[in-house]
Formats: sequence, C-alpha cells, structure tokens
Amino acid sequence: MMILVGLLIIAIGAFCQSSCYVPINKIKNWSWESYWLIQGIFAWLVFPFLGALLAVPEGHNLFELFSETNSFNVLMTILFGVLWGVGGLTFGLSMRYLGVALGQSIALGTCAGLGTVLGPVLLNAFFPELNALSSLTFAVILGVVVTLIGIAIIGIAGAMKSSTLSEEEKKAAVKDFNFPKGIIIALLAGFMSGCFNVGLEFGKGIAFAETADIFKTLPATLLVTLGGFATNAIYCFYQNHKNKTWGDYKKGSVWGNNLLFCMLAGALWYSQFFGLSLGKGFLAESETLMTLAFCILMALNVVFSNVWGIILKEWKGVSKSTIIVLVTGIIVLIISTFLPQLI
Repeated sequence: MMILVGLLIIAIGAFCQSSCYVPINKIKNWSWESYWLIQGIFAWLVFPFLGALLAVPEGHNLFELFSETNSFNVLMTILFGVLWGVGGLTFGLSMRYLGVALGQSIALGTCAGLGTVLGPVLLNAFFPELNALSSLTFAVILGVVVTLIGIAIIGIAGAMKSSTLSEEEKKAAVKDFNFPKGIIIALLAGFMSGCFNVGLEFGKGIAFAETADIFKTLPATLLVTLGGFATNAIYCFYQNHKNKTWGDYKKGSVWGNNLLFCMLAGALWYSQFFGLSLGKGFLAESETLMTLAFCILMALNVVFSNVWGIILKEWKGVSKSTIIVLVTGIIVLIISTFLPQLI
C-alpha cells in the first residue's frame, strides 16, 4: 500500500510537470529567452528554496547544512546541475520545434535511461567503496530498457506524423515545427538532463539526520537547480543581447499577466521533483523502485505530455495507424512503471 502511495505521488508530480508548458502559452509579447528566464527564477530558485526549507529542522538553517557537508559533494551536485542546465535549456527548445508531446517524449525518454544508469556509474567512479553499481540490478535495467522501448515507439509515431502531414498542417499544430532539428536538440536535452539524477546521487547525503525521509532530497534538489539556473540565465541574457529583446522587461502592461503564468509554470515544473522526494519516502521498502524512481518519473512525464499533446491537437490530422503506435508507446511506458516490482 505504501508503494502505491509513493507511485501515486510521483505520478501527480509528473502530471504537474507535463502541464507546465500550458501556462507558457498564455504569456504575451515576450521573446522565448525572456519568459524562459523569468519562469526559471520560480522553477529553479524560488520554489526549490521553499521546498528545501521543509528539510531544515527547527534551530538549523540551510547555510549550516551546506557548510558542514563534504564540500566535494556539494560542488559536484552543483556541477551536474550546471550540466543539467544545458539539458533544461535545450528541453524548452525541443518543445518549440517538436511540440509538447513529441519534444518531451524524446528528451525525457533519453533522460530517463541515462539519468538512472549514469548516477550509480559515476558515483562508483568517485566512491568505489559505496558499491553504487550494486543498485543496477536486473529489475532496474529491465525497467530502463522497457522505458526506452516505449520512448522509441512514441518516436516512431512522431516520425510517422512528420512524414504524413503537410508543412501547413505541421505548422498549424506546432508553429516552429522542425523534425530533424528538433530530434537533435531533444536527444541533447535528454542526455544532459540525465545529469539531474547524477547530481541527486552525489547530493543524497546532504540532509540533516533529523529530516523526515520524504524531504531528504530537497536540499540536493536546490543545489542542482541552482547550477541549472546559472546556465540558463547566462544563455537567456546572451539571447536578450543578441536579439535586442531587453525591452521585453520594460513592457509594464504585460508584466502582471506574464509574471502570473511564469510563476504557475515554475510551480508546476518544480512539482515533479517535490513529488519525487515525497514519493521516494514511501518507496523505501523497495530498493529497486528507489533506484528506478527517477526513471519512473520521466516515463510518467512522457505519458502525460502526450495526453496534453492530444488535448492541444498536436496529433490532429495524423493517420489511425500513427495514433495506434502512439497509444502503444504510452501503454508500454505505463507497464514500465510497475513491471520491475513484479519481478
């Protein structure tokens, strides 16, 4: 029963994350780099900081925690956050060129597999005495493989969509649709986004002993998103300068609307990792699911993003066979969430 509660919490977080791009569509008269920066302030700074405070017992503070923790672990957690920031940056571009459904599917699928495997592998490279590779059991690898199969099936559906729709139909569903460019960016986004889980692996010991299990990963989450924010902020400021879009921030008439939807998008995005932390607190009795939790989150993100893609009519006009392939991929991803626990 506890495991089901944990998976349900992770699923709720995944649904929220998959919905984060919807409020962005309500932002008015701002360039991509401007709204990406502002929503990032909420997604990667404000809400992670508030979440991390839940992990601080009375009489303590976050500065005390970070200063007393092994500085190498803190720096590595931030470093992989910086690398993840590249993934977060290109993640937004992948949805720009492929749409919510296909963009998230390819990027998050790659992220799910690499993030799950790279964490223990790199942790073992730096701290072999921890025997981190022992967590990559047959059940875990099977879960990752089935997840990647589901992603591959959805990718096939995307290729079928690209080949059957006219340019006008593609642009009607996704304004800047560009399948070749989008696929390259989405794969890069997924590879670099996998660094988020690697950062969490290095930072899993950054917590007070008194902190409840459901909040223990929240301080490390803050460090990862802090690193990611630095990457995204530098790029967004560069784009503001290059595209001469500094004037976006002077458009007082749209600030109220845009700030509201940026905040909502940021809250929805952060919900996935807040839910991951809470959910893992209920999965402690299953070492397999603890290792696979990140992969499960990404798989569910893909499921819900495709639901949004259907709602937003991104798959409108495709053939019946394309829809069958898409639904098959979604079903495989759902199965991947529960399969390892049955072994």
